[in-house]
Amino acid sequence: MPSVALPVPDPARPGAQTAGLAAVSRRQSRGIQVGSVRVGGGAPVSVQSMTTTLTSDVDATLQQIAELTAAGCEIVRVAVPSQDDADALARIAAKSPIPVIADIHFQPRYVFAAIDAGCAAVRVNPGNIKRFDDQVREIARAAGAAGVPIRIGVNAGSLDERMLTRHGGVTPAALVESALWEASLFEEHGFQDIKISVKHHDPVTMVSAYRLLARSCDYPLHLGVTEAGPLQQGTIKSAVAFGVLLSEGIGDTIRVSLSAPPVEEVKTGLGILQSLGLRERHLEIVSCPSCGRAQVDVYRLTERVQAAFEGFPHPLRVAVMGCVVNGPGEAREADIGVSSGNGKGQIFVKGEIVRTVPESQIVDALLEQALLLSEGASDGSDAP
Repeated sequence: MPSVALPVPDPARPGAQTAGLAAVSRRQSRGIQVGSVRVGGGAPVSVQSMTTTLTSDVDATLQQIAELTAAGCEIVRVAVPSQDDADALARIAAKSPIPVIADIHFQPRYVFAAIDAGCAAVRVNPGNIKRFDDQVREIARAAGAAGVPIRIGVNAGSLDERMLTRHGGVTPAALVESALWEASLFEEHGFQDIKISVKHHDPVTMVSAYRLLARSCDYPLHLGVTEAGPLQQGTIKSAVAFGVLLSEGIGDTIRVSLSAPPVEEVKTGLGILQSLGLRERHLEIVSCPSCGRAQVDVYRLTERVQAAFEGFPHPLRVAVMGCVVNGPGEAREADIGVSSGNGKGQIFVKGEIVRTVPESQIVDALLEQALLLSEGASDGSDAP
């Protein structure tokens, strides 16, 4: 596993963040172009999601894509299970603010429809497309002529029967062999504009499969724990699996698959990347879990601070601490912070106590100092 350099904070700007995994030597994958987004080849790890609307309902689908874009989604996938959905692709691809990937199962003809419609990429699941292998030549020719990448997406729940028989079940080796077999069929026709995923609902199996895949090819990899579950469970599974793989330099794009509104997938995915130092954090609240030492309602105070800073336009780390044991130290490590107790709070800015206010004024005082700090940074001043 590559070594990780010690994080080095940058005190010269508000919201200075640690280096995180930015110092990790990433797996060298070939780059592909998914519309306006570069994937692999050293490009930043991108965040994807998938619409839950009927694709044939163009207005509803575009509305959801707009919401996903506003949340930070960079690539969106739409399902194409019917001819009506395929017919809607051209209008959706033309109006979407982010690249659209068509998700194809069962019907190879929809692959050609997606390419003709101007989709930025097509996802195919070989285990679910009958006679897919017989049409690879035509698909490779059409995709190559249009400059449309193909994602070979292998899932545990739809693994090719040949691989299930060969490996005696859904194993990491079975997932990887299935994906590489399909990739080889495209390679025979000179097509290598490929991205691969080998998803499984179990994070341990998924991690093993991606490790094996990363050693076996140089294609960019799309990470995902498929059918990860509801919000909390799916977040935990995805964070564990992505954290392991990204810390080893494996992964070029991610989707957090949740039984929740797709905007939550995007928020969770961005949060994972920010926690790993692979994206700049916008707002990070460092708050204590509370205990018998706390002399303030930490839960309520943290909620009020989070609500007050929602949408704050600059990267910022805010510490909300409830007692004098860890409070002053944590507050000093943040851009701004408060150490609370005895009905009042000490307000810190860049490690220095700037004022003490009554408990009722803590949130307003923090927000005021944050605004001063951001103004000072914008005019080149080191002081708020």
